[in-house]
Formats: sequence, structure tokens, C-alpha cells
Amino acid sequence: MMKTTYILFYTLFLAAIVSLSSCKKPLSFSNGNLSFSADTLVFDTVFTTIGSVTKRLKIYNNSKKTLKIDQIELVGGANSPFRINVDGSPGTQFGDIEMDPKDSLFIFVEVTLDPNNQSNPMVIEDQIRFLTNGTNQYVQLAAWGQDAYFHYSYISEGILDTNEGTWPNDKPHVIYGGAFIDSARTLTIQAGTDIYLHKNAILYNYKGTLNINGTYNNEVTFQGDRLDAAYNDVSGQYYGIYFQEARPSTINYAIIKNGSTGIHVFSEDPSNSDYTVTVTNTKIFNNASYGIFIYSGAKVKAENCVIAKNGIHAMICLEGGDFNFNHCHLLGYGNGEDQTAAIGIRNYFTRPDGNGIPTTFIGSINEGKIYNSVIYGNYDQEYIIDTLPGATLNFDFQRNHIRASVPSDAFFTNGNTFNIDPAFKSPSIYDFSFFSTSPLIGGADPGIPASSLSDIEQKPRDGSPDIGAYEF
Repeated sequence: MMKTTYILFYTLFLAAIVSLSSCKKPLSFSNGNLSFSADTLVFDTVFTTIGSVTKRLKIYNNSKKTLKIDQIELVGGANSPFRINVDGSPGTQFGDIEMDPKDSLFIFVEVTLDPNNQSNPMVIEDQIRFLTNGTNQYVQLAAWGQDAYFHYSYISEGILDTNEGTWPNDKPHVIYGGAFIDSARTLTIQAGTDIYLHKNAILYNYKGTLNINGTYNNEVTFQGDRLDAAYNDVSGQYYGIYFQEARPSTINYAIIKNGSTGIHVFSEDPSNSDYTVTVTNTKIFNNASYGIFIYSGAKVKAENCVIAKNGIHAMICLEGGDFNFNHCHLLGYGNGEDQTAAIGIRNYFTRPDGNGIPTTFIGSINEGKIYNSVIYGNYDQEYIIDTLPGATLNFDFQRNHIRASVPSDAFFTNGNTFNIDPAFKSPSIYDFSFFSTSPLIGGADPGIPASSLSDIEQKPRDGSPDIGAYEF
């Protein structure tokens, strides 16, 4: 009888041990508190109605025992513009969370702000409260919010936002899909206007007129609409500015960065004897493909421009077109895998004809002028010219400073210099002004002046002007 009782007791004892082990419950919890990867999460400027990036908060149990979190709460609750996700679960309140010793847990935070119909930025705040062992701990949430003018077009959905008149500059403009300037309409963009484009968005001028009227230190800016620091130098965030058979248009003092193609100019209005686009005092950089793309008969004039560090070419002319560049920086220095020469010129292109048959189209280059400009970069050959006969070709390159093998073409013989370091101050941070040792100083031809008597920074050009967009 005793033996039977002993065996029964022993069996129950083992079962209890197995049961306790399988539950994996601690015999006691830590009486400590949490640690955090940050005490405040700050969201840089967030446009109203547009969701922010997702920020990550990491919480830690630094104890050698399991720590029980009694409650995690988004203090603003369901009315908060912030949203949290704790370890994969969205909500505003979470409870009875056990963290193993020396373990961590992720909380993901986003914010979407409502319009307030004000021009000035606003600050929106909330908190995440953590209750452990009778102690409340808080992580602050803050977002800088900004109202904006929104332009929304999706042709596939039959939605077309057409623009004319003058865009106000008291608030930013945000483009979704596209903002269109239709045939015979004129849009003027004032100095100081900030334009943000969503993924793949475009400012599209179809047979209309676009005048971008920035001024020195009050430029018109184009960039992507993700404003947190991680996107500061990310190219390809939107498409760019597109001109199709446009009436004469102008861009002065603009900064166009982080798109796919800064300025894309396609074809020429047959009734237009002037340049399709005249670009002055403008910086175009860090676009995924091209700075300026001249295609199929378009005509572009550029002066005092810095076009640099784009993914493929600073300037490309494809299937013919005209260009006149004076006192410009046409530079490589890009980081893209497809990076090639700063300038690419080809008067032909193979594409489907009206019947869908691949056909090589050849176009004329009636004016192919580059004067007083620096064509340089990391490559040994910073220009490529590839042409087929059957169309007019008129090239004229004078007083440029070029990185390339010295050519024998007659149009390169008028005062061009080659393969001497231009002594730029800091290409890595887009500073392409130059030191006193630069060969660009005094190298331009005063007989081929720019339309402006000043450089891109309003420094007067003297009687012995410098090559490029800057005057030393």
C-alpha cells in the first residue's frame, strides 16, 4: 500500500514539474523598467493628408529576469494623428506583454495630419505611455506639419488637373500623378515656390507655356515629397519636368534634384522659331538618368547652369535637336551604375514607326553650340558624339574646358583646353565653384558673352571671364 502511494505521489510530482516547465512561466518578474532607443521620435515636415515614413522605436528589457509590461498606450487614442504597431499588431492600447531577459521589442510609428488651412508649419505632438511595475514611462512623438496645394492627375482614371495662371507661393505644391499645362495655356511659377512630387509624378507642359521665375537665393525648388533625412540624396523619387511641343518657355533660378530626368524636352512646335526652353541660373543634380534630355527636334538654350552628378548624362541629345549652352557646368561625377560621359549626342534613334515596325529615325542638329563651359567628371572621355549621315549637323565648341582625348574635329579647335583638373572645391557636396589654381579662371571668350553680365551667384563677369557658371 505504501509503495502504491509513493508511486502515485512521485507520478503527480513529475507531472507538476512537466506542467510548470511547459508553461515557461517565471517564478518571479523583474522589478525594473524599460529602456528605449530614443526618448523622442521626430517626424520632419509631413504634408497634410499624406502619410509619413514609418519610424521605428526599440524597447529593451535589460534585466536578467522576465519583465512584464502592464500597459502600452498611445495617449491620444483613436483621435491621435499618430498610429502605432507593437510587435506586428496595430492598435492604441496593449497589455500584459512579457519580455524575456535581455530581450527587445519593436514599435512602429506613422503619422497622417489633417489640413489646417494655414501657411505656416504646425507642430503636432503625442506620447506613448509604458506602465511597468507601477511606473509610467513616456516616449514623446512630434511631427512638423505643413499644409500644401495639391495637384492630382491620373490619365488612366480620366482625372486631369490642368493649370494656368500663377501658382501662389505661400504654401508648398505637391504633385500626385501629374500637373498639366494644356495646349495654349500659360503657367507661371513664382520665386520661392517649393514643389514636391510624389513617386513617378510629373509636371507636364503639353503645347503650352511654362515660366519658372526664381531669383537668386529665392529659387523655385523641385524634389520628392519624402522629406525625412534618409531621402535627401535618393534619386528617382519622381519623373521631372516634361515639355512636349511646347511654346517658348523659360526656367530661371530653379533647383531640380532627385528625380529621374530633370528637364525632358520632346519635339518642337512647328510654329515656334525660338527655343523650346531657355534655362538660366539653374542647378540640376542627382537625377537618376539625365539632367537635360533633348529629343526629336526640341531646342534648348542654357546659360549659367550647373548640371552635375546625374545617373547617366548631364545632357543628352537624341534623334536630333538643337542646343546652345554658354557658361555652363556640364559634369559627370554621378554614382549610378549606368554613369557614362557627361554629354551624349546621337542624331538617330531606333523605335517603332506608326505601324509598329522598328525604324531608325535620323534628325538634324542645326545648332550644336557649347561655349565657355566645363565638361568634366571622373571619366577619361566626358563627351560622346555618335551620328549617322542623312541630316544636317552643325557643331561648334569654343573655349570649353574638357576631359577627353584631344579630338581632331575642326569644331573643337577654337580655344578648347583639355585634361587639367578644374580644381573644384568639393564635388562630393555639389560645390563646383573652384580654387584660385583653377584653369577655368580667365579662360572664357568675352566675345561670346552670356545674356547676363553676372554668374550664377550674381558676381559680375569682368573683361576676362571664367569658364563655366561661376566667376572666381
